[in-house]
Amino acid sequence: MFKSSIYSVNSLSIPLSVVALSVIPSTLQAADGVPVSAINSGDTAWMLTSTALVLFMMIPGLALFYAGLVKSRNVLSIFMQCFALTCIMSLLWMVCGYSLSFTDGNAFIGGWSACFLQGITPDSVPRSDAPTIPVLSHFAYQMMFFLITPGLFIGAFAERMKFSAVVVFSIFWSLLVYLPCCYGVWHKAGAFMGLTGVIDLAGGIVVHITAGVAALVACIMVKPRSGFHHQPFLPHNLPFTIIGAAMLWVGWFGFNAGSQFAANGNAAMTLVVTHLSSCAAAVVWMAIEWIKNGKPSVLGIATGSIAGLAAITPAAGKVGPIGAIIIGSISASVCWLACSKLKAKFKYDDSLDVFGVHGVGGFIGTILVAVVGTKSFCGGLGDFAIGAQLKIQLLAAFYTIVLSGVVSYVLLKIIDKVIGLRVSDQQENQGLDISDHGESGYNH
Repeated sequence: MFKSSIYSVNSLSIPLSVVALSVIPSTLQAADGVPVSAINSGDTAWMLTSTALVLFMMIPGLALFYAGLVKSRNVLSIFMQCFALTCIMSLLWMVCGYSLSFTDGNAFIGGWSACFLQGITPDSVPRSDAPTIPVLSHFAYQMMFFLITPGLFIGAFAERMKFSAVVVFSIFWSLLVYLPCCYGVWHKAGAFMGLTGVIDLAGGIVVHITAGVAALVACIMVKPRSGFHHQPFLPHNLPFTIIGAAMLWVGWFGFNAGSQFAANGNAAMTLVVTHLSSCAAAVVWMAIEWIKNGKPSVLGIATGSIAGLAAITPAAGKVGPIGAIIIGSISASVCWLACSKLKAKFKYDDSLDVFGVHGVGGFIGTILVAVVGTKSFCGGLGDFAIGAQLKIQLLAAFYTIVLSGVVSYVLLKIIDKVIGLRVSDQQENQGLDISDHGESGYNH
């Protein structure tokens, strides 16, 4: 009888110890004192999927979208630039990009503690801002943002910039512009350039404004394509472009909804408003062309959808469905004006309308979130005063414009002196596929 009682107690000690161990992760403390939850397999699965979706945006999405818009003799150069940047920027992110963006440093940039993924293992304590996914998942997801951002601005100087210059500019620009913006807006939770409370869920500031301003500066400094002022530049393969736009749209769900770092209701709302903004922008752009030109174009509706996606990106975590439709509609109207009127007036050759769509669209979303993202607006989710938040968003956008503009100008000046920015007239006429890469996209 006595032995039986002892045996029953000992047998209970095993499941009790298992229960005790199972609750330990919920009581762990991160370095900043924030409780760390256990890794959630559903959240992790969603983040791994989102990572793949954002990579899908770059290759093949953005590559196809841009490649269809250039001349047939430059199609491979676009694919090459997108593919090369994917590889080079990923390696740079591992070497120092992640550490300088997402470890504590000074007021402007992060530290060096995680260079080469030092100290990061599958068992690393999760970040306090992404407590239910592994650190390696956070690293991989943010890496995709790092590689696609310079991918955006290559469209501004397509068909005329040396491949070597594209690579060098992308590397140094990313280190000097992208990393500080990422560090302040995302790692420091909106503590950016002396501001606090900056709202940018997935990159209106960090990705679209930075890349859009760099695109504008670069296309002006590289100068227009030969014949820009007196001949039309027609897309050589519109089906490529439409397929690429559709891929970007699908990938954008990972871009925005993945930025919630969890598979929950917030991610679902983010996905919904992302889709609605793109739909509204596509319809408005189509309507504008229909009224102005008598016919709606396929290129127009695709471009409108991308404008809506760029504009909703910073605001997707705060706006409701009505706010998303407003942002999409306004972005289509203003981006259309930038692409069709502003570019013609100032005669800059933004080849594939990077500034007009991404720069302007990102700016619109960054500003409008302060208005339609507040709870006082129908369906808004943000708890802030419109006036105060609007000032913060405007200043953040202005600081980003100055940073990206100045750094881009200085870098391009140096690169032009050292290796040159532009291919020769003969190489431009021959096409970058042959002159830069010794290959042809089409064999006739």
